[in-house]
Amino acid sequence: MAMKPHGKSIVSSDNDEKVIFFKDLSLGPHEAQLQFRLIHFWEAWNPLKKTLIGMEMLLIDEQVIGTVIQGFISPGRIKKYRPEMKRGSVYKLNNFYGSRNKSLFRVADHTVTVSFSWNSELTVLLDCPTHFDADSFRFHSYEELQANCDLKGDLYDVVGHMKLVNGQSIVEAPVLDEVEIAKARRVLIHVQSHDGPVMKLYLWDQAARDFCKKFKSYEGTPTVLLVTTVNTKILGGTLALTSMSSSHVFMDFDVQPTIDYFSWLGSNPDIAEQVNVEVVTKCETMTIGEIFSYIEQESAKDAFFECTATIDDVVHGSSWYYTACSGCHSKVSKGPTSLICTNKKCGKVNVSGVPQYLSKISVYDNSEQAVFVLLGEACRELTGKPASELVRSYFEVTLYRYISSETFWAPVPEALISTIGQKHKFCVKVTEHNFSGKTRALTVTKILPLDTSPATVSSEDN
Repeated sequence: MAMKPHGKSIVSSDNDEKVIFFKDLSLGPHEAQLQFRLIHFWEAWNPLKKTLIGMEMLLIDEQVIGTVIQGFISPGRIKKYRPEMKRGSVYKLNNFYGSRNKSLFRVADHTVTVSFSWNSELTVLLDCPTHFDADSFRFHSYEELQANCDLKGDLYDVVGHMKLVNGQSIVEAPVLDEVEIAKARRVLIHVQSHDGPVMKLYLWDQAARDFCKKFKSYEGTPTVLLVTTVNTKILGGTLALTSMSSSHVFMDFDVQPTIDYFSWLGSNPDIAEQVNVEVVTKCETMTIGEIFSYIEQESAKDAFFECTATIDDVVHGSSWYYTACSGCHSKVSKGPTSLICTNKKCGKVNVSGVPQYLSKISVYDNSEQAVFVLLGEACRELTGKPASELVRSYFEVTLYRYISSETFWAPVPEALISTIGQKHKFCVKVTEHNFSGKTRALTVTKILPLDTSPATVSSEDN
């Protein structure tokens, strides 16, 4: 290996071109060669002017411990190089400029950015014998992420196991509505890294689309999620992570960190089942009357609220449960020979019907009365038993009676009736159905311990 006069290492390739390593790059023009793997690339836009800033890249070189550096192509040169660019491919780049790495939203630690110049030549290296790592990640602890909130500095990677996807429990096989997600432009995921606090992770635009596509490609429900280059923010007093245009989404067995995490999760099942209730359900405390006043506001949007109320009665006149698809938990209908899932995105036939809670209770506090709808886990937290157990115990001692062509009818069980008179702290969700006046009933997403300290949340902004 030869040495340049200023001490930087140079490698001579087969055609005697000077190949330098990322660790040796300095500012200014370079008439030399770089060899690297293209990890990822994305378009960078000015969000205010809606103008293209350029093409940004994440590159890793051939060192034993590869050095990662950021690359940049100006808008006028993208058309020239874009056809040759493919994630994971290995390239050589002759002639380039070492520009200063940006201070905002950095994706690499290196102080230099590799900028393509007027005489840059990019060539694919086929059957390259040199080893290049496939990827590189920058993981940090919860405390470090929290310390970097709202600084708009480095963008870090996060890996963990999913708890909720758009409010649906991961253990209940969430069903993703791509139309609604496209309309909202985002997916909200509650994720926990090892045994740390549960964090809110907002995936926007392309990251949200990538998440949906990858999530639905699995036969089962994926549990491990890795998202690169997330921005840390404080929303509603808690740590929130938001994706950027540079973010990349991985799941269960996509890359080595997710494989390692999946293995760790299998060895720690108690962590997988553990939920930090305060973080997941942290929401603004209101009375029932204040919630109804919020719904009547023109600026109201989907939100979660916490209220303490006493159960006055269990609403009669409708079934307290429904028969659900064992896969997606949507309602099933009775086909000619079997039960059929009514969810078009699921569409399973010959499904096993599973009783799921759909119970209505009348509640009151010092300000107002209301009807709360309890589904799935929320009602199970109230009764202490799954709906399937209560239905099964009833039919073991009586005859089936049809209430419809799909569902057997069982009277309201004692486990629900016995909750009358009890006071609980409920986390309720208000949605478009409430704003449009279609219903005043409020859906309960969680029942919290009465000793849970109240927390406030401000509006969530991207």
